[in-house]
Amino acid sequence: MDNPGLIVACFIGDGEAETGPLEASWKAPSFLNPARDGAVLPVLHLNGHKISGPTVLGRRSHEDVDALLKAHGWNPVTVSGDDPRLVHRELATAMDAAYASIRELQSQALGQGVHGPAKWPAIILRTPKGWTGPATVGGLPVRGNLSFPPSAPGGVRENPEHLAQLETWMRSSRPETLFDNAGRLIPELAALAPERSLRIGAARASRGGAGTALEIPALERYAMPPPPRGSVIHETTRPLGELLRDIYIDTAINPRFRLFCPDETNSNRLGAVFQATDRCLLEPTKDGERALAVDHVSPGGRVMEVLSEHLCQGWLEGYLLTGRHGLFATYEAFAMVSASMTIQHAKWLQHARELEWRVPVPSLNILLTSTCWRNDHNGFSHQGPGLIDTVLSLSGTVTRVYLPPDANTLLVTAEHILRSKDYVNLVVVDKQPHPQYLTLEEARQHAAAGASVWSWAGNEEPARAGARPDVVMACAGDIPTQETLAAAWLLQTHLPELTVRVVNVMDAMVLPPRDTHPHGLSGEKFEELFTADGEVIIAWHGYARALHQLLHGRPRPEQFHVRGYNEQGTTTTPFDMVVLNKLSRYHLVLEALRRVCRRVPGADELVEFCRRQLDAHTRYIREHFEDLPEIQEWVWTPPIP
Repeated sequence: MDNPGLIVACFIGDGEAETGPLEASWKAPSFLNPARDGAVLPVLHLNGHKISGPTVLGRRSHEDVDALLKAHGWNPVTVSGDDPRLVHRELATAMDAAYASIRELQSQALGQGVHGPAKWPAIILRTPKGWTGPATVGGLPVRGNLSFPPSAPGGVRENPEHLAQLETWMRSSRPETLFDNAGRLIPELAALAPERSLRIGAARASRGGAGTALEIPALERYAMPPPPRGSVIHETTRPLGELLRDIYIDTAINPRFRLFCPDETNSNRLGAVFQATDRCLLEPTKDGERALAVDHVSPGGRVMEVLSEHLCQGWLEGYLLTGRHGLFATYEAFAMVSASMTIQHAKWLQHARELEWRVPVPSLNILLTSTCWRNDHNGFSHQGPGLIDTVLSLSGTVTRVYLPPDANTLLVTAEHILRSKDYVNLVVVDKQPHPQYLTLEEARQHAAAGASVWSWAGNEEPARAGARPDVVMACAGDIPTQETLAAAWLLQTHLPELTVRVVNVMDAMVLPPRDTHPHGLSGEKFEELFTADGEVIIAWHGYARALHQLLHGRPRPEQFHVRGYNEQGTTTTPFDMVVLNKLSRYHLVLEALRRVCRRVPGADELVEFCRRQLDAHTRYIREHFEDLPEIQEWVWTPPIP
């Protein structure tokens, strides 16, 4: 994508061809624009077997496999046989023809325009399994036999007969004619290797060196103004969409940024990008769509939408590995579809960092919206924060997890992750309207710290700055932040003698010790935020066990009492979701009062108030199908006892 000089030959085994990501990948012709993109030459290698079983496509006829690829828009040619000398020659001829076809398609597109998907070439290669190996081992056939492992003969340490057969087989290549006495290739063979810059390992595109830096526009153009805290309700991701729009505009001449999203760009409130570009699709546009001009679809679009998390993430990974920049945005629950790809990319980054010759590549940035706490019209199936757990379990050298509480902190986070290299950055924030809390400058300071005391939300007096509050109300995530602020407000309003500290965590990786993650707070700073031995009630976006995992290794993890998502969900009201999972403001207040170490006048009355409110909530939503007015209309204001 955006790399017209690059052709990638991709060899696909017929076992791999059965996987979901590969099946989806055949749709590439609908998204590759021959006037501005490079090309993929798929070589589908069919030998009929996986390691120990038959394959579907390997057993289908030439006609069926040919028809499958043609239906996806490819122009396949089949190379088949069991004589290596003949098959090698035919494959070389097919590769030359494919290269010529690709260059011709690109030339036509540049000269005559793009009028639908190109019929890109593809090669179907059929050879026997175990090809060129021993025909039999121990009297049993090997070639074409699925019951044998991919390397044969085996057991050579224990079986002298197999060892002799292995030696005979290896000597059949006549190594004495290929190497000199020092073990080097003879000159005429060494001369066949491509020049250094043309070797696979030296190609700029394969080392991440093909891209240039991404300039991020000044965030002041998109930041939310500083109204009274919490009084303005705004869709948190919408300003991010405006930032991405301008990145598209700024990179129009030198394209090096793309947004990848299953089909949810507008739903995720990132639709401002369509003011700068379209969704990419080379399939025909219907007359009504052209007249309305509302779907923003064109062959020249640079927003990649396809209803496959595998494809979105795979495309982005390839885009990043060649030095460009991007963002994968998806619904939180469905990010688990491609979680194994996230794991593998993180593992690759972890080891690639150890190779001096590898150029750092832009980070894999994953934005999760439509979170478990705001299900909209979707139910339990759309509720699952599991990718946080997945990423937290990976190496801290390459992983980051951010939970910005409002639009300005999201902008600061986006600026940071789009400039970063060699990380997997997971950003979790809801797309729905939420209270806005911090100015842009405050957001920058908060993001730099990773976690900080929101003194404006608590009631600790400056003179008592060194004293321990009665309770610390901590939060991580937008909905937990809103509920924690409401709980702190209730505590201070009803119990003015109680001292309350509010701590917001937006970088989850500051919580573990520093020897676990480089972002981990020092022991002194951790204690400064959460106290040495005070009670901490923490509302957490994801599963409670994930936060307990982060706190492992801290001196007193038992001082933290975590409320998070606990697999209670349905299609219901927004506030009922936090009630079902016992993360509501009333549950947080009850937990705080249960943990406070001293008797506070009015505490019993507040406990009864919270229980009455929970009962009233349950009755009200069943009668009115919406939340109580005092919940819907609540905004944070300085508490008045």
